Amino acid sequence: MSDVLLLNFTYEALNVTNLRRAIKLIFMGKAEIVETQNGKVVRSQSQMIPIPSIVRLRYVVKRPHLEVPLTRKNVLLRNNYTCQYCGSTERKNMTVDHIIPKSMGGKSTWENLVCACKECNARKRSRLPGEAQMKLLSRPRRPKLIPWRPFRKEVPESWLPFLFSE
Repeated sequence: MSDVLLLNFTYEALNVTNLRRAIKLIFMGKAEIVETQNGKVVRSQSQMIPIPSIVRLRYVVKRPHLEVPLTRKNVLLRNNYTCQYCGSTERKNMTVDHIIPKSMGGKSTWENLVCACKECNARKRSRLPGEAQMKLLSRPRRPKLIPWRPFRKEVPESWLPFLFSE
């Protein structure tokens, strides 16, 4: 069975579901096909429907607005795994840096934490960016939301516009 991206009525990604559930939603009239899988079809005695890659619910599922928790992973996601000092994007090389160091009374807040590569973090040490002659690429802010992303390394290309749009 292949996976199917499930979208809310508003085209917001809700979940990844299995093919069986997606077809049930279509047959019950609760969802419609947005994208199919290369002309493949499922046949029953009386019907034939294309195998979906993306389906959209015909009604809105209200999701509560939750505050984004302050975690290392969410800081890295907010900064798109990009060092906020040099612009490096080497994911396995990323750390989280306190702009105002803890030793100077800096707090662990959204506005004081940024993604930094190991080299820049080591170069900055327990100093302010100006003291280390380093400049931030962008001002850190509390995110409104971290977009939902499926827990998999590769996703079908047709899913990308629905997963990473903000």
